Amino acid sequence: MPTYRWTKVTENAAFAPRDGAGALTFRDRMWLLGGWNPGDKVHFPKVCNSEVWSSTDGADWKLELKEAPWEGRHTGGYVLHRDRMWMVGGDPIQKHYQDDVWSSADGLKWDCVTDKVPWHTRALHYAVVHRGKIFVMGGQTVPPFAPEPEVFYSDVWSSEDGRDWEKIGDNMPWGPRGMIGGTTVFKDRIWILGGGTYDTPTTPSRNFYNDVWSSADGVKWECVAKSTAWHPRQYHDVAVFDDRLWVLEGYHKNGGNRKDVWHSADGVNWEEVPDTPWLPRHAASVFVYRNALWMVAGNNMTPDAWKLTRV
Repeated sequence: MPTYRWTKVTENAAFAPRDGAGALTFRDRMWLLGGWNPGDKVHFPKVCNSEVWSSTDGADWKLELKEAPWEGRHTGGYVLHRDRMWMVGGDPIQKHYQDDVWSSADGLKWDCVTDKVPWHTRALHYAVVHRGKIFVMGGQTVPPFAPEPEVFYSDVWSSEDGRDWEKIGDNMPWGPRGMIGGTTVFKDRIWILGGGTYDTPTTPSRNFYNDVWSSADGVKWECVAKSTAWHPRQYHDVAVFDDRLWVLEGYHKNGGNRKDVWHSADGVNWEEVPDTPWLPRHAASVFVYRNALWMVAGNNMTPDAWKLTRV
């Protein structure tokens, strides 16, 4: 079994603290997109902002754009496709749902691919790229933030170009869920690791999951594990690093924010990395970059950066 070690890169990066910021590794840089911090009215006058930051070492971060053309947001879908960075949907923080898709070839110039996706009126969805297509899965409406009827989704949509979308399945066996950060495409399959649902006025209890599902095409799904060694959670982050699946931090109603880190070669058997040195958090920004797995910012509301390497 491999062993890993965390290294603190910085506790005070140049960007203001935030959670839910998009995290993409593109053209040998880490890119941090937007984010949420309602307590900071200077950097987040509308609760979320549209800043674009980048870094080549995790310590020095450059503000590439103070205001990107897309509306400020967090916890959207963030993927790499056709040698571009993509932002797929957003959140309901501005009292409406962000039904748009944006892409960029350099992080500086952003193009609006569409301002009205057919799978609109949702947030907290999960997005991946697999076999040349962008997939959007699950999510829900969040009536406390934007006045729409309560809907919890368990559908799957796909698109080759981010503009034209096809609904390829509904009522998936993994049930309504979202609240998963990052992406996991592993062994030529899409993976769903845990997640949950957000509370609404008519459904006040959140759901928290620790199951594992995978699919070769987004239509037919296999339950790889009904329950795992890691505690159920939402607002966690997932990644593929060192030929393994990873689950990091997150939130559960019992105990709050978490700081545990788990990895698996098959989705069934999981091992924990002991003695995590960083603060508990959820909705962090996780990168796979230069032979390391990076943990940046999050709901600990500290602009820190850490990297994990194999010993």
